[in-house]
Amino acid sequence: MRLKDKHILLGVTGSIAAYKSAFLTRLLVKEGAMVKVVMTDAGKSFIPPVTLATLSKHPVNSDFFNPNDGSWHNHVELGLWADAFIIAPASANTISKMANGACDNLLTATYLSARCPVFFAPAMDLDMYQHPAVKSNISKLVSYGNLLIDAEDGELASGLEGKGRMAEPEHILEIICKHFDS
Repeated sequence: MRLKDKHILLGVTGSIAAYKSAFLTRLLVKEGAMVKVVMTDAGKSFIPPVTLATLSKHPVNSDFFNPNDGSWHNHVELGLWADAFIIAPASANTISKMANGACDNLLTATYLSARCPVFFAPAMDLDMYQHPAVKSNISKLVSYGNLLIDAEDGELASGLEGKGRMAEPEHILEIICKHFDS
């Protein structure tokens, strides 16, 4: 178990690639990591939180507070808990918010509070991925010390072929394991 007792925070954003976050969660847990998930509302449109809660064995965090009882989901505490924060998939919208310091949801507020290494795995259509605004935002994030897990080439949800697919969960796992091995 290469990630035994490591605290991994997984951020899931609004992308069709969100289904891969279930596989990534399972792989991280199998390697011994303790995984907590933070989702955007758009992320919940692509994969139900109950799937990730079941696989991670922790409740999924998506709102600043529970509207039923008022309990606060502390983004600072989540950021301090994590040994690594992996945002996979990272949508163009979330990448833009991260690059520009916007924190209108729990995931981006947690990002701004994180003291651990932050990895991000973009996922979007090829034209979006090549857009100068997205490229600029990715460059900004890398310049801030965030670690890019680059998109891969292949068939995209649009039916087009090209770069924009989120890295496969196995590839992300290898990158995270190598990070902790070094």
